[in-house]
Amino acid sequence: MGFLTTTTTEHKYSPGLEGVIAAISGISAIDGEEGKLIYRGIPIEVLAKNSTFEETAYLLLFSDLPTQDELENFKMDLVEHRELPENLLDLLNSLPRDSHPMEVLRTSVSFLGHFCPDKDKDSRGANIRKALRIIAKIPGIIAAWARIREGKNVIPHNPDLPHAANFLYMLHGERRPEDEEKIFDVCLILHADHGMNASTFAAMVTASTLSDIYSAIVSAIGTLKGPLHGGANERVLYMLDEIGSVDRAEEYVLDALAHHRKIMGFGHRVYKSYDPRARILKEYAKSLSEKNNDMRYFEIGDKIEEVMIREVGKKGIFPNVDFYSGIVYHFLGIPRDLFTPIFAMARVVGWSAHVLEYLQANRIFRPRAIYSGPIDREYIPIEKRSG
Repeated sequence: MGFLTTTTTEHKYSPGLEGVIAAISGISAIDGEEGKLIYRGIPIEVLAKNSTFEETAYLLLFSDLPTQDELENFKMDLVEHRELPENLLDLLNSLPRDSHPMEVLRTSVSFLGHFCPDKDKDSRGANIRKALRIIAKIPGIIAAWARIREGKNVIPHNPDLPHAANFLYMLHGERRPEDEEKIFDVCLILHADHGMNASTFAAMVTASTLSDIYSAIVSAIGTLKGPLHGGANERVLYMLDEIGSVDRAEEYVLDALAHHRKIMGFGHRVYKSYDPRARILKEYAKSLSEKNNDMRYFEIGDKIEEVMIREVGKKGIFPNVDFYSGIVYHFLGIPRDLFTPIFAMARVVGWSAHVLEYLQANRIFRPRAIYSGPIDREYIPIEKRSG
């Protein structure tokens, strides 16, 4: 066959692997044209209305909705593994206080891998136990770092609280109102999985080499840290601050479009219609804004959405999950630089599910590249090379 080059190959090159099918999965699926998302066949709207994060996590990991006993045992497993070891807290206390929370999360998960009792086991059961330990501990890592960097005491987890409510408790040192705990629980459901995204693919590539699941999750965290994947909801709030008032929103959007500047929180590689997660988050953003008698962010965002759909909706550009989630997190009292770690706190379930699924029929990922350099180039001795 010879070298794969730009002149000899008939293979199609797809930048960013766009449209390339790299796996078969039964975990989640997106209909980008219709704006639909399903987890194991169940529409995301149904899960957001009826489920909990723990139940949804079980569904993603084990294919089916749990029985009552299965759910209770699953929740007990997560609670059992929540507590952070003292050596990890010592590590957190040793880190520079200006370390980004995603850097801290990446380091912490890697550190935990050294002490996992199943670290030298690679059976499916061992990998499930490893995944549960990581899922259980990530909320505590994020909350602990948020407090340590501010010179506050770390709040131990409350075993009587579910996953979402416990995180808010550890972060703030007190419980949030029940309606806010429920909203945050749904936020985690909405972010738990989303097909073959960059961080999920990174985790699967690492796992396909038969590396350990801690390394796979670290790969995913490092990938999510990149601004082209995570962090858009944080930048949405900075954009809303820059606009300042609803009467400036249309002018801002039109100027940005005229100068080809991106409006944060709009557009998606897969969705060419309204992201179903954004519809749910928009309602939460509105209700929390009304509850706090502060409609400024929501009204600016709503106006931006109106102008964007009018101007570029015909091109398939609509709000994505990031556009309203930042407003929701703002009213839950969550610092902006924790938004992406919270994404990881939810998505670690999807990462783990995809790794566990792929390993059942594993084949190492090994794509090829089309070579664009010279062939049969002459080697020139160093003494004869010109400067």
